[in-house]
Amino acid sequence: MKRRPFLLLLTLLNMGVLSAQPIKIEGTRTDKVLTQKIAAALEGFQGDVGVYVRNLRTNRTVEIKADTVFPTASMVKVPILCGVFDKLHRGRLQYDQVLTYHDSLHYDDGVVGSLRDSAQIPLPYVLMLMEALSDNTGSLWMQALAGGGKEINAWMAGHGFENTRVNSRTPDRQEAQKTYGWGQTTPREMAELVAMIRAGRVISPDVSERMYRLLGRQFWDADALSQIPPTIQVIAKNGAVNRAKSEVVLVHAPHGEYVFCITTKNQTDDRWQPDNEGRVLLRTISRLIWNYYEPKYDWQPLDGSAKWEY
Repeated sequence: MKRRPFLLLLTLLNMGVLSAQPIKIEGTRTDKVLTQKIAAALEGFQGDVGVYVRNLRTNRTVEIKADTVFPTASMVKVPILCGVFDKLHRGRLQYDQVLTYHDSLHYDDGVVGSLRDSAQIPLPYVLMLMEALSDNTGSLWMQALAGGGKEINAWMAGHGFENTRVNSRTPDRQEAQKTYGWGQTTPREMAELVAMIRAGRVISPDVSERMYRLLGRQFWDADALSQIPPTIQVIAKNGAVNRAKSEVVLVHAPHGEYVFCITTKNQTDDRWQPDNEGRVLLRTISRLIWNYYEPKYDWQPLDGSAKWEY
């Protein structure tokens, strides 16, 4: 009988009815030099910017609007991934199951949205397309299989993420969707979610490892990733809508791993071009962070590499 209150607490926590303690990393210190360098690089940007950086070896951080809420755009596919793997871990989905696509699932003409009606596709293929190609039709399909935004949001709340939420197609999130679109997060929360995956602390070590492998296959690599040597292992997810650009990256740098998230909103520049001000900022800050941690690494982006941007 005495265990019932404790078991009830655990049940409510897992359901997201009660929230765990907010994400907080103990023993961090502000890296004043890197903060100043990044702050200087942000001067004159026409829009709002948030930046969070943590060196996972030293625990030194940069926090510039790190707890301000920004649109996730396609970074929301990391929380969706957590929701799907939670169902897989609980046995409510099977990793090797074959799914049947129907035209009613169509959102846009990505890979999944181009399938013929009644085509069959394995679940892990759709997960790969969601993370590597950011396939929107496949991602909305995975969101539904995860139990929808409500269940994904409950998982986030239950694991200490106070602001990271799915808004689209989620009951009671219509007003948030008007402001932030498909999803919302803060630079700190998104970066620390990816760091948790790297540490094997999301759901279970084997689940985290599989999620890590999926996030390590990125087709869209022309922004923050373009400023990191291609021989360096990274996991990442980016996102873009008209007036917001974002990217979360964990880097296995030679002198210590680090994670960062850069987010923008309310950009004046809403062009879909490589020189969009937000995309340029992603590259600038990513390069600045890499050079700060690895000043002696003999690598520069190659001349002519811009022609391979897509």
